[in-house]
Amino acid sequence: MPRHEVQEKTEALHIPLNPPGNGSNQSNITRSSGSSFVDAALTTVIGLTFVFIGGVAYVKWYKKNVLDKIELAFAGGYDPALELATRSSKHHEVYDRGVHGLDSGFDPEVPWTQYLRRKEQDLIDRIVHGHEESHYWVLLGPKVCKGTMIFDAMAACQAEGVSMCDAHPDLEVFRLKLGKALNFEYNEDSQTGLFQRRDPREGGPALDIERAMNKLEKVALRHNNRTGKPLVLIINNVHCFKNDEEGRNMILQLQQRAEAWSAKGILTLVFSTDHFWPFYVMRKHASRMNVVSTFDLDDKEAIRAFTKMRMDARRPPLLYANVEKIVSMLGGRLSFLSKASKSPNPVETASQLMVIEKAWLLSQIGLIPDCDDDVMDEQKWSSCSWLLLREFAKQRRETEREHAEKIASGEWTTETAPDVPLPVFPYVPQWKCRQIMTRADFLEELDRKNIIAIDVNHNVRPDSMLILHAAIEVTEEEGFDELLSSVRNRVDEIESLHRTRELTFKDVDVGDCIRLTVDKGGARLVQD
Repeated sequence: MPRHEVQEKTEALHIPLNPPGNGSNQSNITRSSGSSFVDAALTTVIGLTFVFIGGVAYVKWYKKNVLDKIELAFAGGYDPALELATRSSKHHEVYDRGVHGLDSGFDPEVPWTQYLRRKEQDLIDRIVHGHEESHYWVLLGPKVCKGTMIFDAMAACQAEGVSMCDAHPDLEVFRLKLGKALNFEYNEDSQTGLFQRRDPREGGPALDIERAMNKLEKVALRHNNRTGKPLVLIINNVHCFKNDEEGRNMILQLQQRAEAWSAKGILTLVFSTDHFWPFYVMRKHASRMNVVSTFDLDDKEAIRAFTKMRMDARRPPLLYANVEKIVSMLGGRLSFLSKASKSPNPVETASQLMVIEKAWLLSQIGLIPDCDDDVMDEQKWSSCSWLLLREFAKQRRETEREHAEKIASGEWTTETAPDVPLPVFPYVPQWKCRQIMTRADFLEELDRKNIIAIDVNHNVRPDSMLILHAAIEVTEEEGFDELLSSVRNRVDEIESLHRTRELTFKDVDVGDCIRLTVDKGGARLVQD
C-alpha cells in the first residue's frame, strides 16, 4: 500500500497557529517589524528608558532618605555620646552618713552633679536646649567639667535637637566622627555607582565635610520651619585639630557655617576647647561668636563634690579637716578629686599626685646648668617659663600673707565671717607675661602642655593647683635664683658665640704683621 510523504516524515507539516483573541485587530506594538536591527533598537531604547526612570527615582529617594536619616540623628531618645557619658553602675550599699561627724546629706543613688550645679550650667542649658539663637559659642578653659555640663544639659532634654562629635588631628578620622554624629554616610552606602557616577570621596575630607554641612543645612531649615527652634551641633575638643594650615582651615570652614547659621537662627554651633589658640584663629573672622570661660571649682564647691564622689565610690567618709587638706592640695580640678576620692587613703594619694606633677613639670621645663648649644632653644624656653612661674609663686605667697594678717588682726573671724575667703588663685595679664618672659611666642607651647591656662579676658594663670604647688616648691628651693640666672647667662653666651665669626690666616710666619681695617662706610664709597 502506498504511504503518504507526511506519514513517512519526509516533509514538514505547516499548520498556521491562531491563538484565541489574536485576530485581525492585533496591536502593531506586538508585531515584529520584520527587521532584527529595528527590533534590537526598540528593545534597547525601552530598556534604557526603564533604567533611566529607575535611576532618577532611586537618586531622588536616596537624597530624601539621607535628609531623613540626618534629622533622625537629632531626634530625642538614644544618643551614642550621651549614652556612653551617662552610663554608670548602680550601687545598693549605703554608708552611715553620720560617721566621723560628717553628715553629707546626699542620696547615694543620685549622681553628684545633681547636688553641684555650676554657675555656667544655666547658660549651657539654654544653649543646648535651643533657646540661645543668633549666636554661636566657644567654651574655653582647661579640663574643668565642660563635657559634664554639656551632657547634663543633653540629658535634661533627652538630646532632642542636639548632636555631638569630637575633633581629631586626622581630618579623615574627624570626617568619620562627624558622619557618625550626623548619621551621614557620605554617599558610601549609595548604589549610584551602577550609573557610573564619580566617587564622592575623591575631593578629600574637607570636601566631604562641606557636603555634610550642605545636607545639615537643609535639615536645619526643615526642622526650624516645623518647630521654630534651631538645631545644636557641638564640636568637642577643637584644640585637637593641628595648629597648622590644614587644621586652621578646618576651623575656619566650620566657623563660616556657624556665622551663616546663627544669622538665620537655624542651627547653633558650640565649640569646646581646652587651649587658647583656636580662639585666636576664630576671633579674626568672628562677628556672632560668644565665649564662655570655665574655671576650676572654688574650695567650698570642691569639698562638696569630693564628699559626694567619695560616697559614689562606696568609700567611708573622712573628717572635714582631712577633706579641706585634700582640697587645698588638689584645688577644684575634678579629675584629681575623683582619683583621691576613690583611694583608700586619699590624703596620701593627694600627696602622691603632687609629687608626680612636680616630676612631670621638671621633665618638661627643667633647667640644665652649663647646657650644650644643642639644647639652647629648649633652655631658653624653659628659663623664660620659670620667670613666669616664679611670678605666680610670688603672688600666691603674697595673697597668703595678706590672708593670714587679716585673720590675725581680727578683720576676718569665724564669728563675724564663717566663710572666710581663701587666697585668690594668682593670674597675670597676658601683656605682662610677654614682658616677664621677654618673649611673645612661648605662651602657646605652655598652654599646649597644660602648664598655663588663658581665659577670654587674656589673663594667664597656672593650669591647676598642682602646677602652682609644684612651681612654689621648685622656686623656693635653695639656689633656684642662682640656677636660673646661670642658665640664662649660658644661653646668652651661646647666642653670642653663634653671632661671632672667626677669621683664620694661613702662611703667616713668626714675626709677620697683619693689618686689619674695618670700614663701615664702604656702601657710601660705592654710591659716591
